[in-house]
Amino acid sequence: MEFSVDIAEATIAAVNILFSITSSLGNILILIALRKVTSLHPPTKLLFQCLAITDLGVGLTSQPLFATVLLIDYNINWSSVTVILYNYLSIIFCGVSMLISTALSVDRLLALLLGLRYRHVVTMKRVRIAVACCWLTALVTALVIFLARGKIFPRIVIISIMLFLMSISLFSYTKIVLKLRQHQTSVQENVHQGVAKAGRVPINLEQYKRTVVSIALVQIALVACYVPFLIILILRQLDSIANYVFSGLLSTTLLYLNSSLNHFLYCWRIKEVRQEVLGTIKRFCSCPS
Repeated sequence: MEFSVDIAEATIAAVNILFSITSSLGNILILIALRKVTSLHPPTKLLFQCLAITDLGVGLTSQPLFATVLLIDYNINWSSVTVILYNYLSIIFCGVSMLISTALSVDRLLALLLGLRYRHVVTMKRVRIAVACCWLTALVTALVIFLARGKIFPRIVIISIMLFLMSISLFSYTKIVLKLRQHQTSVQENVHQGVAKAGRVPINLEQYKRTVVSIALVQIALVACYVPFLIILILRQLDSIANYVFSGLLSTTLLYLNSSLNHFLYCWRIKEVRQEVLGTIKRFCSCPS
């Protein structure tokens, strides 16, 4: 039995090392590509860049440290520097990732509701302040959890924040869908009645919908990867006696997988990003166009 557990942990460690490489390389390519993309509104592009940076941080720090913790003695003293560093870097990067993903959903909702006023309200200065607040929130949360380690309070904080952020994203996308349906119905009625009216949504709806779908896919991937981890946290909170070690390792691996998925979603949904990424790879490999 002990041998099988060691094999399982080694396998999970190997998977995380592989995802660490794909996450790091993929998000570096995305950051290079986003610098050249002009089709995205600058504040929205800044949020995408910040999300790629947090995913890169997960690939460069959290996943290698997680693999290291799995490969060393299982009975390690959990107050060691390696484990502490792993725990709190993970809280910071994953926390900022969730906050930025939520900010992206709110950004798309504001773009729809504000119309022409959007570019005057959602400015680079305000988005930079919002990003700084995201990092500060994650840092403070990690500090609070560090000071309260060994108690049930940290789990309650993490569970509450994750549920709160997912609720905001769900509300934003629900509001977007309802607003788009309302707008489409209004346009069809106006066309049917032969009335030429200026819509309340003076934006390129087709481009807006593509961006919304792209961000929604990123959010769906995040939820799919984070929910199992959240469930394990809740189960541990409800039943502290039960042993969720292996399921906890699997849910943590799935959580980190999100950092490897996001850049594939960028390339798949955003044509200009996809073209820039392919161009960068071709230039790096010295391949002809």
